[in-house]
Parts: sequence; structure tokens; C-alpha cells
Amino acid sequence: MTLNVVLISTYELGRQPFGLASPAAWLRQIGARVECLDLAISPFDQALIKEADLVAFYVPMHMGTRMAVPMIKQVRQINPNAHLCCYGLYAPMNEDYLRRLGAETILGGEFEAGLTDLAQRLTISPTSTQPHQPLPTISLARQQFLVPDRSRLPALNRYAYLVKTRTNT
Repeated sequence: MTLNVVLISTYELGRQPFGLASPAAWLRQIGARVECLDLAISPFDQALIKEADLVAFYVPMHMGTRMAVPMIKQVRQINPNAHLCCYGLYAPMNEDYLRRLGAETILGGEFEAGLTDLAQRLTISPTSTQPHQPLPTISLARQQFLVPDRSRLPALNRYAYLVKTRTNT
């Protein structure tokens, strides 16, 4: 079975989210089909959500977490069978709240290996419902990073950038 994964970022201060590009590389390496939605630039795609086995929200900061809340609710309505995960700095800090919204897995710290382990577990047993997640909520394990896969993200020229202007003095 090929796992369909949708990684979602809602807000990254106008920058292309490393928090999507990095785990995309890890997940594609194990054979998962990965789509990235940067909702700060791209529209929400219900068709991707309907086909997803795993939907993971990147929540690196307070604003991104707040903006993810209505999206989590919408994803749960569109695809109640998808496994919901929240990962990033603010996921463990908001664990209770995110779980009440339907998040089944919460990952903080170095999250790439945790997302990969989760995807492998779901590939083996997609309907497995465990009362507690077997992965650590916060991982500080040293990782060997992969080159981020930005192929499914909007082009860099669609993000914020500095424009150098000349001033006459």
C-alpha cells in the first residue's frame, strides 16, 4: 500500500516552509505519496484531503497553530478516516487542545523521523487505533538531515523577498 500524505502549513512569516520540505523528503524516501499545501500562498485542496491517509499540520508558532485550528476541523469533516498529526514547536505545547480537535499524533522537536515512523506504521496497519501514540511527543534525537524536497511547494519567487532599491543621497 502506498500511503497518501498531505503536509499542511498555514503560516510561516512569508517564507517557504522548511517544515514541509524537510519531512516531504523523508516521507518520499520511504515510498509515500506526499503533497504539500502551503495555505499562506496556495488554496485549500479538498480533493487532496479526501484521498489522504495521513494529514499532518506543521505548527511552528502561535499564529500558525491558531490558523490551523479551523483547518483541522475542516479536514476531519472532509475525511474522518485520515490520521491527523500536528508537528512542530507548538504541537507539544498545545497537545491537549489539538487532541480534542482530533489530532491523533503530536510530534515536537526533531519531527522528521517521527513522521516517517508514523507513516510506516500506517502503511502496515492503516486502521490501527492505539489509545496512546507509541512515538515520543518530543524527540531530541540527533538526525542526519536529507536535502529538503521543495518540488511540491510554490516557487520561491511567490514568497516574500527583499527588493534592493537604490537611494540617491
